[in-house]
Amino acid sequence: MADDTGKFGVGALHLGIPNRRQFFQLGAGAAAGWTLSGSSFAQTERPTNPPDKPRGQVIAALSQEPTVFHPLMPGIEVDQGIWWQVFSPLWYIEPDGKFVPDLAREVPTIENGGLSADGLTWKIKLRSDVKWHDGTPFTAEDVKFSIDLINNPGFRARSRVGHSLVKDITVVAPDEIHWRMEAPYSPYMSILASFTFIVPKHILEKVSDPNASPFHNAPVGTGPFRWGERVPGDHIQLNAHTGYHGKGPYLERVVFKYIPDLTVLYTQFRTGQVDYTGLQGILPNFVQEAKTLKGRKIFVSSTSSVEHIAPNLDFGPFTDRAVREALYLGINKQAIIDALYYGLPTQTESFVPQQAWSFQQGLPQHKYDPAKANALLDAAGWVRGSSGIREKGGVKLEFANSTTAGSAVREQCQQLLIQDWRAIGAAMRVSNMPAAVIWGDFWQQSKFNSVIVGVNFMLGSDPDVTPRFGSGAIPAKGGRGYNTYQYQSAEADRLLSDGAKQFDLAQRKATYGELQKLIRNDLAILPLFQGFIAEGIKEGLQGFRPNINMSINSWNMREWYWA
Repeated sequence: MADDTGKFGVGALHLGIPNRRQFFQLGAGAAAGWTLSGSSFAQTERPTNPPDKPRGQVIAALSQEPTVFHPLMPGIEVDQGIWWQVFSPLWYIEPDGKFVPDLAREVPTIENGGLSADGLTWKIKLRSDVKWHDGTPFTAEDVKFSIDLINNPGFRARSRVGHSLVKDITVVAPDEIHWRMEAPYSPYMSILASFTFIVPKHILEKVSDPNASPFHNAPVGTGPFRWGERVPGDHIQLNAHTGYHGKGPYLERVVFKYIPDLTVLYTQFRTGQVDYTGLQGILPNFVQEAKTLKGRKIFVSSTSSVEHIAPNLDFGPFTDRAVREALYLGINKQAIIDALYYGLPTQTESFVPQQAWSFQQGLPQHKYDPAKANALLDAAGWVRGSSGIREKGGVKLEFANSTTAGSAVREQCQQLLIQDWRAIGAAMRVSNMPAAVIWGDFWQQSKFNSVIVGVNFMLGSDPDVTPRFGSGAIPAKGGRGYNTYQYQSAEADRLLSDGAKQFDLAQRKATYGELQKLIRNDLAILPLFQGFIAEGIKEGLQGFRPNINMSINSWNMREWYWA
């Protein structure tokens, strides 16, 4: 459900019901998923008794159709649902935030010699028992080819963040590759884990146009499932790769079934036609009913997306911090959460998920206080006119708010905001537009006054938000990035620069903690709540483990099996 090109490069932007990261030696726990059972929650567990060989199938329902099957090109969440089954990264991230080797034999650290102390030299040892789905051995040449492809200016790469710093790639042996970083960049570890899949050199090196080839419609990977068939508009079938190098797969096949209407999707889950509600989950209004269904399990888990009001900080009234604070005080957040989202999301004050190692505890907590908001505006010289709308220096406290037209829940949220802000003398008008319009230049070039949006600010599991809050990342001012808020702070730039060069976890945690305090104090965004997703599976399906560090909770289908 992504709406902007940053989806798997510099954080995700979400539309409608929000969907969807830890460092080298991270042990900080990240909450996984919780099963709804009455009013209590039971944590999911790792599978304990999988079958000896693949058996059975899972039908996973999707409300959007996967269409991008090259894992290094721009795609959305449903595409990544396919990528995680067909391809493999060098390492991946568990729900508790730890890196786990996949194609690599070990995760490189300073301690094991995989990383130099200055973070510039990387030495990766690879598994020698991995084969591509067509039987060809996987080697270090495939890793070099994949990184070179990403950096090929003629290739439409999803993102070159981090990759563009890689220089002097050397294949030392079929199972070892070294490279040098142009500058130390600690978030690269997470970028390689979260959305950098390795592609086959022996197939793609023969392609004249890297952006178009038969591979794009019938991909070959090293993952637990191999390409089966695609019936456009209906389904994609993946079959077990029995030569998979890791644990599993325990299913014979996975069928991703396309059901565009979320209500119909839920109905088919309720009647047993699908086994898993898929990447978009269950609409909030169905969750209470869903938890009463016999033979079904419902999981409500946090995502890394933060639903918020994005102010254009270069727009008239919003340049005044007092106005932003008053507007924030004037929002009845809990009423929005309870009335529109059935009480499922959790309020937040940060752009970092509360389960992440980098989350800063103790940030100032929002309080709905219209009296204080009014006093703040009075003191700042915003005077009420005859219409009740405040103004200062000839500028009225009125502005537009935009979101995707047809996003029913957000449109209802806008109506509540109009009422809340009218009470403090601010006039908000609605200016919604189709997704293709709002998330184009209107959003990217900061042509909005304010927007309701959900953004995953994280770089995989890493809190480097330079592309979102760095002064040099404002597209409307010629910058490269996604700082459409037009936030500029010398202190934020310093913290971002420091954090990206630090390799000590405690040091990084302190740096990004200070950054979260700064963003919260400046009110660069007005956060509403951390995203959530409610997902359903049939009882008896084992191995489902929600993962805050991933964009999707079907990341580990290799572990799924029927009891």
